[in-house]
Amino acid sequence: MAVPARVRRTARRSRRFELRATALYFALLAVILALVGAAARTAAAAVVHRPAWAIALALMAVGAVMVGCRGKRRISAARIARRAAVALDEATQTAVEALDAAPAPAVGLVPAGAGTCGGLLATDPTVLLPETVPEAPADTVEIAYEALDPDEFEQAVAELCRRDGCLDVDVVGGAGDLGADVVARTPDGRSLVIQCKRYCDGNRVGSQDLQRFGGTCFTVHGADVAVVVTTSDFTAPALDYAEQCGIVCVDGPQLQGWQEGTGPRPWEAQPSVA
Repeated sequence: MAVPARVRRTARRSRRFELRATALYFALLAVILALVGAAARTAAAAVVHRPAWAIALALMAVGAVMVGCRGKRRISAARIARRAAVALDEATQTAVEALDAAPAPAVGLVPAGAGTCGGLLATDPTVLLPETVPEAPADTVEIAYEALDPDEFEQAVAELCRRDGCLDVDVVGGAGDLGADVVARTPDGRSLVIQCKRYCDGNRVGSQDLQRFGGTCFTVHGADVAVVVTTSDFTAPALDYAEQCGIVCVDGPQLQGWQEGTGPRPWEAQPSVA
C-alpha cells in the first residue's frame, strides 16, 4: 500500500516581523540622512572658517572607510548607524569648537556725536559728510623772546606773521638793511615792514631809533604798514614820533598778546599814543 508523500511546506516569516524590520530600516536611514545633512551644513561652515579642520575630517573619514574595508566580518546596518552616529557626533563637536575658536569680527567704535550726518550714523560709504576744516589751536606756549638772540628774534617775529596769514614773509635784517628786518604782505595785500628790537627791560627804544626807521620805512621800502617790535618798551618821545609818522609800536606785553592771540596783530592796530 502506497503511502502518500507529505508535501513539505516552506516556512514563512511573520508578516509582522517584516514590517517591523522595514520600519526600523527606514527610521535608521532617516536618522542617518538627517545626521549627514547636519554634518554637511556644519562642515560647510567649518570650511569657511577653518579649512584645515575640514581637511582633517576628510582624512579621518577616508581612514574610517579603509579600516572598515579591511574588516572581514559582516557589518550590520545597526552597527553602521552606530559608528556613523559616533563619527558624526565627533565631527560636529570638532566643528563647533572650531567655530567657537574663530575670532569675532572687529567692530569699530564710533564716538558719541561723531560721524553723523543728518542724524544718521555715517557707516554707509555712500553717505557723504560735509568737508570741515578744523580750526588751528591757538599757540598758548609762552615764548621767552628776551632770551633769544637778535637773529632768532627776527625769525620768531617772521613766524608770527606767517602764522597769521601774511604772504611773502622774508627776513632781511643784517648789514645794510636800512631799518627793515622782516618784510611781508598782509592778508589784505598791504606791504608790511617790521623792525625788530630785542632789548632788555632796562633798555627802552628811544626816539632816535624811531627816527632812523621812519626815514626809510616809507620812502625806501614803500611800507603801507610800518611796525617796530621790541621785547622791552618805548620812551615817551619815541611814541610821540611814532604817532606823527604813523608807525605801529609793539612793546613786550603787546608782543606776548599777539603771540597768544589775545591782542591785535600789528597791521590791525593803530599807531601808539604817548
